[in-house]
Amino acid sequence: MNKKHSINHNHQKQRSSIKILHKTVKGRCRCKVQGLLYSKELKQYLEFNLSLQKDINSVRANSVTGNILIYFNPRTKVIEIAKAVNQLVEQYYQHPQAFIELTKRPRESSVTSPSAWHIKEIETILLEFNTSKQTGLSNEAVQANLTKYGVNALTENPTRSGLSIFIDYFKSVPVALLSGAALLSVLTGGITDAVVIMGVVTINAILGYATESQSERIINSLKNFVNPSAWVIRDGKLIEIESQNLVPGDLLLLQPGSYVPADARLIEVDRLTLDESALTGESLPISKQDKAITIQEETIPLAERNNMVYQGTFVTGGQGKGVVVATANLTEMGKIQALVGETSHPTTPLERQLEQAGEQLVWLSSGVCGLVFAIGLLRGYGLLEMVKTSISLAVAAVPEGLPTVATTTLALGILNMRQQKVLIRRLEAIEALGSIQALCLDKTGTLTANRMSVLQVCWDGREINLEDGHFWSDQQAINPYQCDELLKLIHISVLCNDSQINYHHHDTYVLDGSSTENALMEMAIDAGIEVEELQEKYPRLLTYHRSTEHNFMATVHRIHQSVYLMAVKGNPSEVLERCSTRIENGQFIPLSQVDKQAILEQNERMAAQALRVLGMAYGQEEITDVESLPVSHLIWVGLVGMADPIRSGVKETIANFHQAGINTLMITGDQSPTAYAIGKTLNLSQGQPLKILDSTELMDLSPDALASLSEKVHIFARISPTHKLQIVQALQNRGLVVAMTGDGINDTPALKAAEVGIAMGHTGTDVAREVADVVLEDDNLETMIIAVSQGRTIYNNIRKSVHFLLSTNLSEIMVMLLANVGGLGQPLNAMQLLWLNLVTDIFPGLALALEPPEPDVLSLAPRSPDQPIIKRSDFQRIIFESSTLSVSSLAAYSYGIARYGISLQASTVAFMSLVSGQLLHALSCRSSQPLGSQTLPHNPYLTTALTGSMALQWVSLATPGLRNLLQVTPLNPLDGLVIGSSAILPLAINEGTKFYPISK
Repeated sequence: MNKKHSINHNHQKQRSSIKILHKTVKGRCRCKVQGLLYSKELKQYLEFNLSLQKDINSVRANSVTGNILIYFNPRTKVIEIAKAVNQLVEQYYQHPQAFIELTKRPRESSVTSPSAWHIKEIETILLEFNTSKQTGLSNEAVQANLTKYGVNALTENPTRSGLSIFIDYFKSVPVALLSGAALLSVLTGGITDAVVIMGVVTINAILGYATESQSERIINSLKNFVNPSAWVIRDGKLIEIESQNLVPGDLLLLQPGSYVPADARLIEVDRLTLDESALTGESLPISKQDKAITIQEETIPLAERNNMVYQGTFVTGGQGKGVVVATANLTEMGKIQALVGETSHPTTPLERQLEQAGEQLVWLSSGVCGLVFAIGLLRGYGLLEMVKTSISLAVAAVPEGLPTVATTTLALGILNMRQQKVLIRRLEAIEALGSIQALCLDKTGTLTANRMSVLQVCWDGREINLEDGHFWSDQQAINPYQCDELLKLIHISVLCNDSQINYHHHDTYVLDGSSTENALMEMAIDAGIEVEELQEKYPRLLTYHRSTEHNFMATVHRIHQSVYLMAVKGNPSEVLERCSTRIENGQFIPLSQVDKQAILEQNERMAAQALRVLGMAYGQEEITDVESLPVSHLIWVGLVGMADPIRSGVKETIANFHQAGINTLMITGDQSPTAYAIGKTLNLSQGQPLKILDSTELMDLSPDALASLSEKVHIFARISPTHKLQIVQALQNRGLVVAMTGDGINDTPALKAAEVGIAMGHTGTDVAREVADVVLEDDNLETMIIAVSQGRTIYNNIRKSVHFLLSTNLSEIMVMLLANVGGLGQPLNAMQLLWLNLVTDIFPGLALALEPPEPDVLSLAPRSPDQPIIKRSDFQRIIFESSTLSVSSLAAYSYGIARYGISLQASTVAFMSLVSGQLLHALSCRSSQPLGSQTLPHNPYLTTALTGSMALQWVSLATPGLRNLLQVTPLNPLDGLVIGSSAILPLAINEGTKFYPISK
């Protein structure tokens, strides 16, 4: 009893520790029950019961880490998911035994493979697909399987038809109110009113359809941006094919950085690790093996099937070979897509804010319309007249154009950025771009040109410089073939190297590999080394890739029979730790602590020159089991210093980020002195002392300590992929909106975690582009400034449109309410109110959403992501502006009454005054600064919208048919002067108060 009580007590403290680790992306989130001691029963209990929850499509829990990956309806709030998890955990630990039996009932698991490939012996699988470990499928078998299983492409969720997009515009609360008003008009004999009301609704739907269908086309065009290839063995030959041509039975080769295009059962592995976070929610790489799982359970979770690889994951290290067992919709990724079954893109937070604001205004206007109706009846107006007026006022007040504004702006924003070489892969990323507060910059390929070249080598205190392909020391040329130490160093650089040389005509070649390894290979070729002969002489048997455990690479080669050579390159200090011998004048002598200190000092001097320094070493041993060859007791060879030049314009771009209020942090695998020199050159600290944190210090920090330090550090050095993820999450824990740039495999976990993941489109890897939210097609960081500017501009423009729509609609309500309260009759009839809605709302509102960036858009601090589209203080401004418009129109109406009495002439003056004032008010909504105080860029769309709307308004006076419909009369010059004055006066007052803001 005491033990049970203790367990319950511990978990009682932990129940509130549900944490959302990844924000939702199209209905996907990863949450963690922190500190929870998971049992198998609890894992099954959570998976079973969460899957029964409404709006949850798929659940996977990991019994080791406590992570839960949940796919759910995108419209469901994340907090509701967290509450459901929390409640189930509490229920389980209150009565654990009562729920264990529930998890044992038969059920259809979304993670169960019908054929249970993970528990089958590989020979059985090969026989089932009629394939072979050595030769793979024959061409005939490939064609047969292609016919049987189809192409390896996930079935696209049905896109929205044009008709469904159009109909959806009739389903919102504002349109429902308008449709009800039209029905009421028919019942009260106002057929014309009903036709006009539904005409306004239909015009809005047509505009919405045109813009949203364009948005659908743009988003759908992004789906095929990443189309990875695959290396397979067919008929005994290694070939590269498009991933969609893979079939079950194919022998699939897996290499670092390769995207897994289908589900496969592993048959050979060499230290293979994969990132499976897309399926399991685990950020850390998962080690794989090729043996059948002995636990005979078909329902073993995906995260524990370590002899399988799945579509949508990617290789982070090592190599492997597997037989494809499922393609297309039969893959685990295909099952998830079928479960989610989205038929439309989820709305963005911004769209939801606008929808909420529109609904609130609908109910507010409905209340005001009811009040106007009651006052009108008390004043003695006819019932039918007041019904028509109230209906028309409701129509005029309803902001049915808000969704159209958001859809149009976001869609055109994506298109505009695409023209600027910025590819947006998620609508939500546009909003996040304007809120970025911290930008984590991967050094290689982002800040630098990613074209390394060796500049210096050093051993035994001797420095050799490399210029134009020649080695120099004290202005004397050095022949590597006459210097054993230099020749050994070059040989190690070639052997411990994954670069491939592709020869072309006229003895030209292209190096295919990382920039660092290409530079080492270039050094060897310039020295006259026959690279291919050397590699054939010492064939590679094993490879130990750089990982989170060790910051170096090692390769094992056969010399002859049972004598093996180990070549090592990597972080100088880590390589040096594994060395016990050095070479001096051709002799092997013990490596003393004094020698090691001298080497480390030389390393510091080279790194201080902004050189990336690698340590070189090797070992030679006679051994029977090659895999037992230790990476220790090595022979130290020397240091290699190389440089990657900083990209042109990067320093100015960093300054622009700082001006925009965005903190920049450099994350690099380089040593601290090298990183410090680069950070100093780029002025990352904005003139303040440059603060740098090494990975060795990072390992000793708690998450809270790292979070508090993250805002103060400018450079993180010697960083591993795991550290990158920790840094991004630490910044997020400080409440910052984080963007992360990267182009390699090791950047992908951090790219996923950041609010905005930014990948390079040209030099970046497929997997980096696959997880990124933004892709810079020209690999130019300067383009990112354009993206930030566009992100901020799009958000600002939507705010301007909403500001305009709310202030003008509110002014119409005020005019009718005040006139009725004051006993001034009906300044606007039902048809005039409907006309107002058509002329002043839609086109000027859309034109404001297409405003070019303001001159100071990159001089302001980023907005808070929690900031609503219309702040509380903004409403003060909107009410003031609405008041000036309504009072000015009522003043013009009072002039009309004084001259013509309560008549059509007076109503015409009020009608023209309010329309003209609202159209001019669009100019005031362009900026929070007074007109003329700054030079705003020209907006041809607004000019066209205002000119066209104003012309249409005056045409209505000259056209007999429209004049009769609107019940307006011709005007004389004095009337025109009053109308013009009443339209300009609110603009002058509103602009004047911008010098002395009403609210802050």
